[in-house]
Amino acid sequence: MQFFQGSDNDYVKTLFPLFDLDEEYNVPTYFSVMLMIFAALLLAAIAILAGKRQHSDISKWALLAAGFLCMAYDEVFMVHERLIHPIRAIWGKSSLGIFYYAWVIPGVALVFFLGLFFLKFLLRLPKSTRFTFIAAASLYLGGSIGFEFIGGWYAELNGTAGLTYNAITTLEESLEMAGLIVFIDALLAYLVGNFGEIKFRPLRWSEEKPNFDPGVSV
Repeated sequence: MQFFQGSDNDYVKTLFPLFDLDEEYNVPTYFSVMLMIFAALLLAAIAILAGKRQHSDISKWALLAAGFLCMAYDEVFMVHERLIHPIRAIWGKSSLGIFYYAWVIPGVALVFFLGLFFLKFLLRLPKSTRFTFIAAASLYLGGSIGFEFIGGWYAELNGTAGLTYNAITTLEESLEMAGLIVFIDALLAYLVGNFGEIKFRPLRWSEEKPNFDPGVSV
């Protein structure tokens, strides 16, 4: 946080950036990345187990797994933030308001498209799982897009220095992490409720069968 940059305490100057939710390549960033990767692994496990039982939604689980890997990549390399300046140039307005962080424009469109694409899949899920998925998505999107609107509006008017902006970004990142944790909890509950005991083992090549053992069983 820029709020702490004027501190005379060398310990604060050194340690605080490691936990600053408004910075990249630090502890909160990699914690979020690990949550996304763990969610992707759980989704992949569900896809494998659903395939063994010939479920109809294998492709949806697999797509979600791939999507969370893409989210982890984006979190590390800040791909979406590279869209800000090109979109601002196309937008051509001096004042963008809530669209100051202009990546939210294609972001909202993508969320709308994915919502329509996964709607029937969502409705086929057990009620408790469906409710928790919606709660997780609401938390995550409320942070990543909702508070990005607020943060963009505030940043354009007042800049990014100061405690108020830091509070906005802290809430934004905290909601994202909360959404990921709720989603992981829902995936674990779905695995237990639908497949019972799950065993993970290292991938290995079978000499008797010319294919890879997926390493997940019930």
